[in-house]
Amino acid sequence: MIFNLFSSRKKSSSMIKKHRRIVTGHDARGRAVVERDELIEGYVTPTKDAVLTSLWATDSFPCDNTDRRDGRDLITGLVCPSGSVLRIVDMLPHSRSPFHRTTSLDYAIVVSGEVDMELDDGLMVSMKAGDVAMQRGTIHAWVNRSEAPCSIVFVLLGAHPVVIDGQPLEPTPMHGIT
Repeated sequence: MIFNLFSSRKKSSSMIKKHRRIVTGHDARGRAVVERDELIEGYVTPTKDAVLTSLWATDSFPCDNTDRRDGRDLITGLVCPSGSVLRIVDMLPHSRSPFHRTTSLDYAIVVSGEVDMELDDGLMVSMKAGDVAMQRGTIHAWVNRSEAPCSIVFVLLGAHPVVIDGQPLEPTPMHGIT
């Protein structure tokens, strides 16, 4: 059974995981240094079935490794149109994301658990830890049918929209997701 996307199930604070973020850079002599080593707490999505932890973003490509800004400060939405976003999604058991499309190339790396990638025609592709999907602007949803949480690392790269018969395929809104 998959729970309703907008269920009012209460989630305990134990659902929120902290992920360690280590950011390197250079000192004045050009030597490698650790600029940040910290735990980043995610937030519960509006559907209350997953925790999103946004770790870094860039606002250009190629990116500027001399940029001193904290990449988290560049995240203003699901995708940075001319850059990249690194995010971890921890899905609860028996949960699903809304169907959505982004104007991006997404690398989805399952790091623990199992999840199904559902396409708009109903095709389900089962994925387990170690599997990687390259999501290229298609309508899709993520479904965790298992009894265990699932963690997926996403790298989203801004992309041109897919054009079919001269019409661009528009992204779908994902309200409350950053």
